[in-house]
Amino acid sequence: MSSNDLLHRFLFDDCDIRGEIVTLGDSYREVLSHNQQVPAIRQLLGEFLAAVGLLSSTLKFDGRIILQARGDGLISTIMAECNHHNDLRGIVRLNDEVELTEELALRGSMQQLLGNGVLVISIEPQRTENFGGKLERYQGIVPMDAENLAGCLEHYFQQSEQLATRLWFAADDHTATGFLIQALPQQLNTNPDDNRDKWETIITLAETITPEELLELDHATVLYRLFNEQPVRIFEPKKLRFSCSCSKERCASALLTIGKEEVEELLIEKGRIDIDCQFCNQHYYFAADEVRKLLGGNVLH
Repeated sequence: MSSNDLLHRFLFDDCDIRGEIVTLGDSYREVLSHNQQVPAIRQLLGEFLAAVGLLSSTLKFDGRIILQARGDGLISTIMAECNHHNDLRGIVRLNDEVELTEELALRGSMQQLLGNGVLVISIEPQRTENFGGKLERYQGIVPMDAENLAGCLEHYFQQSEQLATRLWFAADDHTATGFLIQALPQQLNTNPDDNRDKWETIITLAETITPEELLELDHATVLYRLFNEQPVRIFEPKKLRFSCSCSKERCASALLTIGKEEVEELLIEKGRIDIDCQFCNQHYYFAADEVRKLLGGNVLH
């Protein structure tokens, strides 16, 4: 059975360990269609999308989770986000001043592609009455001290959540996958030696997974191959999809934040304002009279 655009959560019933596995197909390819990049960058974008797919299970309220990195290397910005509706989107922006070599294009690691930079996890609750109409944002800084995204996120969970966590990612031109194993606070077994032994057993089994298996096999088959001798309980899957939250109304709100002087300059130069969404390439057009009405009727044209 295909696991296209599905996230499965699972638990080990005899110990305090949980897991997740996600496979992105249609949604990933839709994001790639808006980000025409070389193989190494496509793969990294796939890993970011799979990562936010996994992290989205932590959203307990209306909002979105964002994973973003900025650097001084070939990639200036890479970002993926997923909201409580299970909508995914992502984007990559390059640094025009950095040369794209064949080695980077084909085999560049995250550190090589981003250079010196920072990785940030943001959780943004939606504006609701529960939050007093204000946007409450949590941000966690993730040191980019590992060679790959999995290593960076493992360090983040260990430092910020104090939870032992292992992650595996794989991506090609068609599919992006993520696999997570995480220790939970002790409840079933409070013996530290037993917990350590169980953790080491589960991780030893999980480490036998190959990128090819993650990309090609459905979730049930992956979990059976790894843990067929373990009591694993699999929950109903969550369906993910590509969707962009852009709209003409959002673009109009953005114009309000620019200020009349800059808007006037744009209208004098072009006689209209055009805005393109960087995530989905949707084009929005504002005629001079629309802008004038939006900003109170005093805009030149």
